[in-house]
Amino acid sequence: MTRMLVRDAHIHEMPSVGDLRVTTYVGQGLLAGDSDYVPTLHAIGASGDGTVLVAVDGDEIVGTATLMPFRESSEIALSAEETEIRALAVAPAAQGRGVGRLLLRAVVDRAARDGARHLVLSTQPDMVAAQRMYASEGFARLPERDWSPVPGLGLLCFGLRLS
Repeated sequence: MTRMLVRDAHIHEMPSVGDLRVTTYVGQGLLAGDSDYVPTLHAIGASGDGTVLVAVDGDEIVGTATLMPFRESSEIALSAEETEIRALAVAPAAQGRGVGRLLLRAVVDRAARDGARHLVLSTQPDMVAAQRMYASEGFARLPERDWSPVPGLGLLCFGLRLS
């Protein structure tokens, strides 16, 4: 394995980043391949409305996460002091190698550097390993902010205060 690093995604990489997200979510049974959400998941951050980070191992993109600053259409951020972490995904072949934690720490660092005061994220109840990682990195459950984007899919919210 080469030295893994996290960097901003290049615009020409956005289709591959979207493919990685969709492949990961569908492959883990977190999203149906014919879901109406597939195009949204694929396109997160592609229009420049967020900061898309990628974890790369050599020339291969092995994971991604996106920071979305508050805007009127935010899903869980409630004010300008909050930034959402969206679409954290690790390629199936790279799971278990610390890629998710590396990405999470990178987005926390970037958000703090960019002036965010509170990071928020949603996760599916079945994503138990991700929830353990969030808790171990200082994120706290925000059950009062749990929500459901579509009937039958409840999402759990977590948050991290930044100094």
